[in-house]
Amino acid sequence: MAEQNCLVTNDWICWEYVRSRGQELTDATVQHVWITVVSVLIGLAVAFPLALLARRSRRLAGTVLGLTTVLYTIPSLAMFSLLLPVFGLSAALVITGLVLYSLTILVRNILAGLEAVPAEAREAAEGMGYGAGRLLWEVELPLALPALLAGIRIATVSTVALTTVGAIVDKGGLGNLIEGALPSFFKAQILAASVLCVLLAVVADLLLLGLQRLLTPWTRIRTPRSAKVG
Repeated sequence: MAEQNCLVTNDWICWEYVRSRGQELTDATVQHVWITVVSVLIGLAVAFPLALLARRSRRLAGTVLGLTTVLYTIPSLAMFSLLLPVFGLSAALVITGLVLYSLTILVRNILAGLEAVPAEAREAAEGMGYGAGRLLWEVELPLALPALLAGIRIATVSTVALTTVGAIVDKGGLGNLIEGALPSFFKAQILAASVLCVLLAVVADLLLLGLQRLLTPWTRIRTPRSAKVG
C-alpha cells in the first residue's frame, strides 16, 4: 500500500513509478544510448583527420585546437539555435551539436597520443621501408591507443550528460523525462531518470576502460622490483 501511495505523496523513491512506467524508462534509455553512441562515433570519425591535419605544423595545430575549443564554449541553447535552420527539430540536430562538442576532447587526445610516439619507433619503421600510411596504422596508432581511448572515455561520459539537453527538441533520451517532470516537480521521475543517466555514464566508462585494458596489454606490464641488498 505504501508503494502505491508514493505516487500520490510524490516521494523521491517510488518503486511503483518504476514498475508502472518501466516501458517509458526503457524507451528513453534506449534513445539516450543510441544518440550517445552515434554522436561519439561520428565525432571520432571527424576528429581523427583533424588531428592528422593539426600535427602537420604548429600553425595548423593552433587553428584546429582553437576552433574546436571555441565550439565547446558555445552554450548548448545557442548551438542548437544555430543548427536549427539546417536540421530542423530532429535527432540530427542533437547529434550534430554533440559531435561538435566532442571534438575538443577527441582531437586533443588523438594529437597528444600521436605526438607521444617515440621518435625511435618511427625511425625504425621508416628504416624497414614503412610508408606514411603503414607507419600510421601499424606503428603510430597502436602506440597512441592509450591516449586515444582515454579521450573516447571522457568524450563518452561528457556526451551522456550533454544528451539530456536534447530534451528541448524532444530528442534528449532520459532528459525528456527530467524536463517533463519539472513543471509538476514529479520527484520519482526526476530521480529515476537522473540515476539512470549516471548509471549509463558509469557503465559506459567501465566498458571502455575494459576495452582499453584489452587493447593495450603492454600498459599493465609491471617492472620487477629491484632486488634487495642483504
